[in-house]
Order: sequence, then C-alpha cells, then structure tokens
Amino acid sequence: MVPRSSSPIEGFVFCENEHTALEQFEGGPCAILAPVQAFILKNIVFNRDSSNWRQMTEEEQKTALCSTLSEILESACSSPSTGLCLVTWAKGQGPHTSTHINTQTQSQSQDMPVPQSSHPPPEQQDTALAVEDLGFEQFHSALHKRSVVSASSLREEVLSLYYTWRGCCGVLLFLYSVILTKGIENIKNEIQDTMEPLIDPVHGHGSQSLVNLLVTGHAVSNVWDGDRECSGMKLHGIHEQASVGFLTLMESLRYCKVGTFLKSPKFPIWILGSETHLSVFFAKEMSLVGPESPSEQARRVFQSFDPEDNGFIPDSLLEDVMKALDLVSEPEYVSLVKSKLDPENLGIILLGPFLLEFFPDQDSGIPDSFPVYHYNGLKQSNHNERVKYVEGTALVLGFEDPMVRTDDTSVKRCLQTRWPYIELLWTTDRSPSLN
Repeated sequence: MVPRSSSPIEGFVFCENEHTALEQFEGGPCAILAPVQAFILKNIVFNRDSSNWRQMTEEEQKTALCSTLSEILESACSSPSTGLCLVTWAKGQGPHTSTHINTQTQSQSQDMPVPQSSHPPPEQQDTALAVEDLGFEQFHSALHKRSVVSASSLREEVLSLYYTWRGCCGVLLFLYSVILTKGIENIKNEIQDTMEPLIDPVHGHGSQSLVNLLVTGHAVSNVWDGDRECSGMKLHGIHEQASVGFLTLMESLRYCKVGTFLKSPKFPIWILGSETHLSVFFAKEMSLVGPESPSEQARRVFQSFDPEDNGFIPDSLLEDVMKALDLVSEPEYVSLVKSKLDPENLGIILLGPFLLEFFPDQDSGIPDSFPVYHYNGLKQSNHNERVKYVEGTALVLGFEDPMVRTDDTSVKRCLQTRWPYIELLWTTDRSPSLN
C-alpha cells in the first residue's frame, strides 16, 4: 500500500482566498511544499513587476508554479551532461485508468497533438483523491520516466505537465523527479549515512537532507557552513549562500547550529522548522540579507571557535580569533586585550565584551521595524481553517528591552536564532503557529 502518512495524494494547489499560497491538506508533505512555497514567494515578490504580490490569475499561478519547479530541478541536477528527469503518469495510467485512457484518446484525435496532462482530466481537478487502494507495485508500474536534455526543454516540459503537478500525487511525482534528476547514488554520497531515509517511514516527515536538497541542490544532512571533521570523518554542510534560508526551533533548544549560508540567504525568505512541521517567514526588506557587516563577521568568526555555542571561548583562542579577523595580533597586544576582557582571570573571553571592544556602535543597516509575513500551509493551523498570510511588524533591537517584550511563541524563539532581540507584533488576535 502507498503510505497514507506521507500524503501521496496531494498536489500543488493554490488557495482560493490567498492566490499565491499553496495549501497543504494533511501532515507529511510540508518538506516539499514549504521549500516550493519559499521559491514561489522569491519569484513573485522580488522578480515580478506587479506590486500586488498576493493576487495572481490562474495563468500566472501556472507560470509561477512551473518556473519554480523547474528552478528546483535545475538546482538538483549534478551535471548538465547527466540530463534531467521528470516522473509522470504513464499513458492511460493513474488512479482512474479509464478516464486517463479516454483523455489520451481524445487528445490524440485532435489535429494538433496536445502534451500529456496539458489539459486537466476531470478527476485531477480535486487533489484529495483516494489512492490507498493502489498497491505499491501497482502504483509504481503506473509511472513513466522522461529524460530531458536541456534547461529550456525542461521548462517547456514542466509547463506542459501543470495539471499533473496540481493533480493527484503531484507532490510525490515532483519528489521522484528531483530524486532521479539528482541521482540516487549522488544522494547516498551526500547524505553519508545510507540508513537515513529522505522520508520517515512511520510518520511521513521529510528529513533535513530532503529539505537541503530542495533548497540548495545538495542532500547533505547538516545545516552548518562547510565541512567539519569528527573523529576522523568528514561531515558535509552547506557550501554557499542559499537563495532562501532556513531557521529551526531545534537551534533554540541547542540541538544544532544553523550556519550563515542558510541564516543569511540571498532573499529575505526563511523556511521555519519545528519538531514536526515546516512553514515560511518572509519580508520585503532586502537589507535583512545585505552584505555582512564587520560586527556580524566578527560574531560569526568568534562563534566558529565556540562550536558548543557557550557565548565564550578559552582565552588561549583569543589570538586565533583576532588573526582570523585581521586584527592586530602581536603577543603583547593580545595579552593586553586579555587582561581587559577578562579582568578576573577566569580564563574565558565573552562574545559581548569582545564585540564592544573592537566593533562598538556599528549600525547593521537594518531598519528599526519592518513588515513581515508568515505562511503555514496546513488549513487546521490557520484561523477558521483558511490558509492566509499572517501579517505583522518586526522590531529588531540591539539588546533585550523588557519594556518592549511582546510574546514567547515558537515562531519568535525560532527567529531569535537569527535576530536574538527580535520582537513581533502581529495584526491578528493570535500569533501564527509554527506547527
């Protein structure tokens, strides 16, 4: 049987009341839907002429979805010479075989040939079709793999399959397309632990490797910058700035540490991870992802010498930190700085005093407040079970101010891993849900 926990029946369907937001009907596929939603927002908020990014016609939805799927597939392609793959229903196959056959016959009888699934079969207009009666073998025997040799051909093919993506099992078909485009062996090599599944077989949750594959094109298991050595084994991380970012509640619980390449993406859009779900937080303020300031660079370098995120380093590492930041690092001067930053001879250097000593009063360039939005595709996680962007205002302070404290929600705790002193004022009565 096809596992229901991973919601294979879902397709990419836009909300009726929020034209640029995808709707998630059950738990499970958020590891695919959230990255796709993040890239859709990138393309319509920052690459579209229209000022009203929340309104789209059906034709614009088609273009936005298909260009986004193509972009993710191109990113996953390990080498242009290996080509790209699309997984679709085989001719006459699918959850309702007879209807597919009739549709194909009608298409083939026309004077001009119509690409498979370029028109919506009646049964695919509703994404929530029951396919549990399909066995594992029967389901996969109904699939067809297409090879595409160029990016331009890929975009045309993906566009022609619009109603396949939005129809029954569209999310799963796209996932299979990404996996085959990347190559199974390449995925195994990047994950490193071949026992780690991309999708949990019990609950249907996508792994971090799957999220990283869709966001960066690489199925690495970790979220830190670059590679790290651990007991003689090299552990792969993120190697370049991502287009959209990733933040996780797990970091606030000190289970992991997200690196700068995901915390500071090219566009101010972040996928937010909780223990069980993924949502999207975004803003239009490009200064949020502007070039790294000297103080931000110093914080990052200091923290690279503090892998456990204690907020301090042994004073023996101070010289190494200063050298990494191209500061004066003569032994006499380093000794003088040590005595100033550690007057009680505790043998540690705190991050805060270090930044104040070398980078005082630096303006990050971020405005004091700016509009923000949160997306959660699950209907039941939204007010009145209607998927809507929740609007708010963010205040990013340079220090904790008890007079401005707003709430202590999971969304805020997640964002504090990027902006430690952020405060959020939402326009709705209740704060948006991370789950």
